[in-house]
Amino acid sequence: MTETVRELARRSQAAAGAKDRAAWLGQFADDAVVEDPVGPSLLDPAGKGHRGADAIAAFYDAVIGRVDRLRFEIERSYVCGDEIADVGAIHMDFPGNSTAVVRGVFTYRSDGSGRLIALRAFWEFDAVEFT
Repeated sequence: MTETVRELARRSQAAAGAKDRAAWLGQFADDAVVEDPVGPSLLDPAGKGHRGADAIAAFYDAVIGRVDRLRFEIERSYVCGDEIADVGAIHMDFPGNSTAVVRGVFTYRSDGSGRLIALRAFWEFDAVEFT
């Protein structure tokens, strides 16, 4: 039986939280895209997202791979077809005892056969809570 998009999203979040690079990357279809955040940003100046296995791996290394600890706190989620929108926060611990909380909407799209074809995160750099 194919996983639901909610199960895929939770597995992606668990792999990121466990810092399991292979498991996180292994969930994406070959032509998938990660937009985190959506639009132009310090993480993606062109705002076109990170498309394909190599670009998604580079995103992992530059972002997820640099945090000591990462935890998702999902307050609500909504499934429509092969997509889910999670509303909540990502808590991150960085080297040197600094932390950040990113509140936003995190969407995942399944290809219908157990792989992610899109991960999109809607959040604002100016609203990140640093300590």
